[in-house]
Amino acid sequence: MLQVQRISHATFETPDLERQIDYYTNILGFSIGVREKDRVFLKTAMGEHVLTVMRGEYARCTRLAFQADVSKSLADLEKSLAGHSIRAERATDFVPGIKEVLSFLDPKGTTIEVFSRAELYTEDRAPRGILPLRLGHLAFKVQDLQAIVKFYVDILGFRVSDGRQDFFVFMRCGPDHHTVNFATADKIKMHHIAFELKDAAEIMRACDFLGRNKYRLIWGPGRHVIGDNIFTYHRDPDGQIVELFTELATMPQEGLGAFVARPWRDDRPYKPTVWGGDTLGNLWGAGPPPGFGD
Repeated sequence: MLQVQRISHATFETPDLERQIDYYTNILGFSIGVREKDRVFLKTAMGEHVLTVMRGEYARCTRLAFQADVSKSLADLEKSLAGHSIRAERATDFVPGIKEVLSFLDPKGTTIEVFSRAELYTEDRAPRGILPLRLGHLAFKVQDLQAIVKFYVDILGFRVSDGRQDFFVFMRCGPDHHTVNFATADKIKMHHIAFELKDAAEIMRACDFLGRNKYRLIWGPGRHVIGDNIFTYHRDPDGQIVELFTELATMPQEGLGAFVARPWRDDRPYKPTVWGGDTLGNLWGAGPPPGFGD
């Protein structure tokens, strides 16, 4: 398996590139790393590539990029994929700062890009917008949950963190509780993308900032029971759901098999669990609004 270490960036298509650039730079607070005619590469304040946004026919997430062990060469990664009968394509300089990537499709049709080394963009710490620290995770609706889980475990080295009955799975590739989520549905699509903020105070500041700029919350602030994170959700101009979160559960010592204990939890230790259908979506109060799962 590839044993990816972290999520790097996601690629989105949009029918209104300028509108999305305005949202990601002036509302979320990312900076432009490189701008092309029909594509923009966005970075965090610390210079990490976080999003590629491209002009397209309709709004959708098309690619996910993960970084593997820096000690592994691209040839090592390619050999690992070949052992699973997966044919990957090599691309050079497709993304600024990443010399080479291997790309291949996952079972739901999203292009997966894997690389081992990347260079940072220049820093841009100018105070503007919400300023997330990084990309945290993406959630998808899928038709064959078991097939997607098997792929992410066997090919990319993910581990299952939690499940909700037999229709929802949270998976991790590093110490964070989840890097990808998958839920069973009739139609394949992204459900939401999530960005990490520094702390709960930044969540509240973000809520005020979104409100002043007429971006209304669709759920939150709250605290998820599965994963611990404090959350808010709103929609971007394309209608995609964006989560802002902090205090996500972590498992810094993978060999111990338990997440860091938190005082609001009843379960000690917090280990990977299959949760029941009556598990609260929000420890603090209101559950998701009607239609949120769709």
